[in-house]
Amino acid sequence: MKAPKNVRQKSISAEQTPATYDKFDLAILRELLTDSRRTLQEIGATVKLSPTTCWSRIKRLEADGVIKRYTVDVERTRLGYQDTVIVQLTLASHTDQTLYEFGRILSQIPEVMDAYLVSGDYDYYIRIAVKDTRDYERLLREKLYKIPGIRHSKSSFVLRVLKDGHVPVG
Repeated sequence: MKAPKNVRQKSISAEQTPATYDKFDLAILRELLTDSRRTLQEIGATVKLSPTTCWSRIKRLEADGVIKRYTVDVERTRLGYQDTVIVQLTLASHTDQTLYEFGRILSQIPEVMDAYLVSGDYDYYIRIAVKDTRDYERLLREKLYKIPGIRHSKSSFVLRVLKDGHVPVG
């Protein structure tokens, strides 16, 4: 049973233990988090390093797996997704096969932006983008509740985003 490619495993092996990065590496990461399209010249001027040195450090951060990919931050409302729903969900069974199968099916639902297996009263926290309440009802009926093994769920519509941030860097 192999985990899907788009499911990140949290466990860290000995080879993946966090490396030490200096203030320049962290400054470069902050610049890229702000705008990953900045040129090496712009980044170098800000962090006080040459563009060549910045390039070498970025390549090392990529090779170390610190920088996983370059992406865009899409404004969902411009695409019609006006609401975000946080779904807390409990499964009836917790076997490896059940957890794997649930994660596999969940990862195929485009509206699911994030899904976390968590400790506590619920098994999963899932963040979903929907156009409105009718769209959410449709998603529940046609997709989410068709996944076998769901025992209980609780939904909360996000009223306002107070912080939408990145991993803390330095």
